[in-house]
Amino acid sequence: MKNIKMIPAYLAVLAMIATGCSSADVESRIARLEGRVAELEGSGTATKRSAASDNVKPADNKPEVKPEGPLPEFAFNEESHDFGTINEGDVVEHVFAFTNTGDAPLIISSATGSCGCTVPEWPKEPIGVGEKGEIKVKFNSRKKPGIQNKTVTITSNTYPKQQRIKIKANVTPAPKDADTPS
Repeated sequence: MKNIKMIPAYLAVLAMIATGCSSADVESRIARLEGRVAELEGSGTATKRSAASDNVKPADNKPEVKPEGPLPEFAFNEESHDFGTINEGDVVEHVFAFTNTGDAPLIISSATGSCGCTVPEWPKEPIGVGEKGEIKVKFNSRKKPGIQNKTVTITSNTYPKQQRIKIKANVTPAPKDADTPS
C-alpha cells in the first residue's frame, strides 16, 4: 500500500529529471523529493521492494522475460555509498567493485546517472566468469546543496537487464559571496 502512495513521488522525480539539470529550483525540488524517498525507503513503514519491482520495464511495457541458457550475474561488494558531509562544489568519486558470479561473460552496455552531476565509468570489455570489475562514479556537488541521493542504472546482459547502484551526500552550501546580491 505504501509503494502505491510512493508512485506519484517517483513520477514527479522522473519528470523533473527528464527536463534536465539546468534549473537550480528544479534541482532543489529533486533533492528534497529524493531525500524524502530515501527517508521513506529507510523507515520501517515502507515495505521492502522486491528485486523485480526495482527493474525498469521496456518502453513497450512488456515484462522482461528471462533468457534461456547461462547468464552472467553481478555480485557487488556494496550497492550504495554515502559520501557523508561534503562542501558544495566538491567533486567526489567512489568505486563500486563487483564480481561476475554468473555462468557467462558479463557485458555492460551502458551506465547512466540520474542527473548530469553523476557520471559513471564502466568496463567496456566483457568480464569473464569469476572475474572482477569496477564502476567508478563521480559526483559533482556544484549547485547541489542539501541531501543528495543519486542513482546509476547499469544495463547489461544479466537478468534482469538493469541493476542500480546509489550514492548519497549531505552537501554543505557554499557561503554566499558578499558582493553577490541575494
